[in-house]
Amino acid sequence: MLKQKHHSIRNKILPLLFAMTLMCMALISCGKKEAESGSKKKPQPALISTTVAETNTLEIREESIGTLEGLIDPTVAAEVAGRVTKVLAHPGQTVKKGETLVLLDATDYNLQRTQAQAEEARLEALTNNQGRIVERNQVLVQKKFISQNALEDATTQQIALQQQLDGAKAQIAIIDHTKTKTTVIAPIDGVVQKQIVSAGDFVKIGDPLLQIISKQKLLAHLPLPENIAAKIHAGIKVRLTTPTSSDEIISTIRELKPLITETSRSVDVIAAVNNQTGWQPGASVKGEIILGEHANAILIPEQCVILRPAGEVVYVIKHGLSNQRIVKTGLRQDGKIEIIEGLSPGELIAKDGAAFLTDKAKVKVEARKPAHQ
Repeated sequence: MLKQKHHSIRNKILPLLFAMTLMCMALISCGKKEAESGSKKKPQPALISTTVAETNTLEIREESIGTLEGLIDPTVAAEVAGRVTKVLAHPGQTVKKGETLVLLDATDYNLQRTQAQAEEARLEALTNNQGRIVERNQVLVQKKFISQNALEDATTQQIALQQQLDGAKAQIAIIDHTKTKTTVIAPIDGVVQKQIVSAGDFVKIGDPLLQIISKQKLLAHLPLPENIAAKIHAGIKVRLTTPTSSDEIISTIRELKPLITETSRSVDVIAAVNNQTGWQPGASVKGEIILGEHANAILIPEQCVILRPAGEVVYVIKHGLSNQRIVKTGLRQDGKIEIIEGLSPGELIAKDGAAFLTDKAKVKVEARKPAHQ
């Protein structure tokens, strides 16, 4: 009875084990087929963008960041003593040459002029009277009623009175001229930088009243390394820009300061800026000193040049393949690099994605997007 039961169980298990074995073999076979099919898949071409090696004129230049200095920034001072009655200009105000800035008390000069006018009138009356005396004496001399000496004395007194009268008139002119200095005017066109006095202050001759800065003439100070000094001289072109203006100007080097700065070991290069709207004294300035130029230089974007064990290389694209080309580079400017050797103008080279390429790798060039997108 027991043997029959074991025999029945074995008959049930054997078909089940056989079925499981077949399933495992099928799975293994499928896995091998998938592995074989996967190993036969070809690698996808690298997706890149391209550019063409171009020729252009490349400037040899040195760049520097400096400051702008106002060449004309006078401090307006009092030319006469007096009390300030009114200040008409304040910091930040734009003034024109001849515009009134400060008024001083002119009462003393008005009184002095009145006194001088009285003296002028007195001397004019004496001079006129003496002139009549001389005329009478001339008649009396002709009639021999008085001597010639008496006539000469009267004439001398007339000349002396006339000189005194001329002196009185000159005194009035001096007072009038001095009085005009109680009205302080702007010596130049500019902007008031600093107000030094206020209404009620008493000032003496030479005391500062206001400081004005002119934008008409500026100096750009550009520090450059001492090893560049031998390459630079007066007259070289320099391109200047400043954050306060969108204008770019071309100037020339005016001078080089002979002493090298001890702290920075730099030489101060100076260029002139004349009558430029928006250019402010004290602002920063960027200068590009043009030392020369390379005509017909081959230029490509910097990302096209890749550093490999063989050196600097580019990948020339031909027939869907990347061809590694060792190159010799030169100047780098504005995101582009000069190729001295190893590349010809007009050759198509890899740009974006070039760093992932190898020699003879298959590539797919990315379609360029329309300019308006």
